[in-house]
Amino acid sequence: MKISRIARIGAVGAIAALALSGCAANEGTAPASSDAPAESALSGNLVGGGATSQEVAVSAWTKAFQTSNPDVTVDYDPQGSGTGRESFAAGAYNFAGSDRAFKTDELSSMDFTGCAADSPIIEVPAYISPIAVIFNVEGVEKLDLDPQTLAGIFAGTITKWNDPAIAATNPDATLPDLAINPVHRADKSGTTGNFTDYLGAAAPDVWTHGSVEEWPIKAGEAAQGTSGVVQAVEGGQGTIGYADASRAGDLGTVSVKVGEEFVGYSPEAAAAIVDHSPLEEGRADGDLAIKLDRTSTEAGVYPIVLVSYLIGCEEYADPAQAALVKGFFNVAISADGQKAAAEASGSAPISDDLRAKAQAAVDLIVTK
Repeated sequence: MKISRIARIGAVGAIAALALSGCAANEGTAPASSDAPAESALSGNLVGGGATSQEVAVSAWTKAFQTSNPDVTVDYDPQGSGTGRESFAAGAYNFAGSDRAFKTDELSSMDFTGCAADSPIIEVPAYISPIAVIFNVEGVEKLDLDPQTLAGIFAGTITKWNDPAIAATNPDATLPDLAINPVHRADKSGTTGNFTDYLGAAAPDVWTHGSVEEWPIKAGEAAQGTSGVVQAVEGGQGTIGYADASRAGDLGTVSVKVGEEFVGYSPEAAAAIVDHSPLEEGRADGDLAIKLDRTSTEAGVYPIVLVSYLIGCEEYADPAQAALVKGFFNVAISADGQKAAAEASGSAPISDDLRAKAQAAVDLIVTK
């Protein structure tokens, strides 16, 4: 197996089941009466890259796909969502992983050189994960915060842990007279884009910087990558940051106010907000960009969530790549593929309804 920066793979049983489901992606099949494995008709090298959030999931999907297709190699370079989108558009990657879909103005202004002329792209939500708000304050393990207070902390207008706004929703917590040190990503990040999208939607009067992938203000401490943010929060006192929930560890975590309740992160709550959000309008049939409803008041939803996409062409300039991408995407969105990713990384499996839409999108990929 060839894959860059191999991450841990959990749940051996789930991976084995996923390998069996990968046979459905093969072009060749064994006779119905035979117990022998299907003989793969796929061969070649599939190159992708992008979101670090998907790295563990991609590794699980790759193992299964290559088990069913031993003459295929898959290389995935986790250099970040922005690099993934740019490299895919330039034809350097056959597919991309991205923590956001292409914006409509990007679609109209970019030439996707790996796609056939005039081919739309497909964007399939394949990885859903809550973003945890993590903090390190001695003696405090959990906090309830409303959107305005959380936005004020990261905007730099709430500067002490015993601020009345924090105390109001945490009457039983012993809050110190200690400076707040908010930690943010130093690099361009899809996690930052999703976090600031929540702040801008839920508390627009406080967070006035909008949804951005690069941190827009100088307040607080900058750290490189998810690991850097976690390490900075762990290593300080009075620190607070945001990171993929799988990396929260033993740090304190925040439940955010949704309607009249405070909701903590969980895979189930992350999946719920996705299912309560519509698809963006004005896109091609296979472009399943989700317009996340960050201000939902539905019970049990967690609105600070990351939806990461697998991105490919509806028709490829090189038909051989189309078959590889289609086979790999089929494995990723399958029930077994989603289960394996969840057990390995703590992500939220996509719902049956979303899987049906994703399958229809993948089916649009033209193979000849």
